[in-house]
Order: sequence, then C-alpha cells, then structure tokens
Amino acid sequence: MLKRRYRLTDKGRFRQVRQAGRSYAHSLVVLCLLPNAAPHSRCGFTASRRIGNAVGRNRARRRLSEALRLVWDLIEPGCDMVWIARPGINEATFSALQTACVRLLRRAGALRTPEGAVPGDPPAISAVPTNELVGHSGRHETKRYVPESE
Repeated sequence: MLKRRYRLTDKGRFRQVRQAGRSYAHSLVVLCLLPNAAPHSRCGFTASRRIGNAVGRNRARRRLSEALRLVWDLIEPGCDMVWIARPGINEATFSALQTACVRLLRRAGALRTPEGAVPGDPPAISAVPTNELVGHSGRHETKRYVPESE
C-alpha cells in the first residue's frame, strides 16, 4: 500500500482531477492526471459497481495500489492521479496490470527517465513477481521494478 502522503483522499480533489485532468485509457484501467503544487505525486483509486461486489472492488483497488507502489520511484513528482478500474481487472494477471499501469504512465509523460538512458526513449521495465514463497504464508514475493540496462 502507498504511504498516506502519496494517496488522494479528498472527495473534492478526486472530482477535480477527474473533471479537469487529462485521461488516458487502457482496457484494464483509466488514468486521470492533473498537475499539483506538491513536491510529490499522489494517487487515488476507484472502482465502480460494474467491477463486482465490495470484495471485488476492494481487490481491484489493492492490486492497482500494489502495481503502482512497485514503480513509485519512477513516477515524476508533482501530479495527482486517479486510477479507475475497468471490468476485467480482477481476471487479468498481475503482470498484465503492471504493464497497463506503466504504459499509461509512459503515455502521460509521468515516468522519469532512468540515469544513463537516452531522453525520449521509454524506460525498459521488467515485471518482477517471483515464484519463490515467502515464509509459510503462501504469498509470492514481489520486488520493485528495476530498469533493464540495454
């Protein structure tokens, strides 16, 4: 989960980002982006009843939050983002969701260029969930995105 200072929680700001911000769509998720005056970016997540019941909507928001947490260090500061889940998000693989988020951030120009990369070239990002189990909980270990060196 993202730290509280990186989350949008105000209903009025959600509405403002949704109405005045620029939208970028993917089949799994929609990104609405609006510049802010803060030294960091903030994210909000929403899922309508078309996603499913409360359990399905919460699952969609948690998956989106985790996908963004893994790439948070690559996101440019100074923008508010509202991520809107679309039907089918819970059936998609986590790597497909991560790829969708990175593509939308890239299209919006909200991804930083890694050091040593040529400006204008999108960063090469690899999906990193591993099959190694962590402890006895049965959960898979996930690692942060790391730009591949070319």
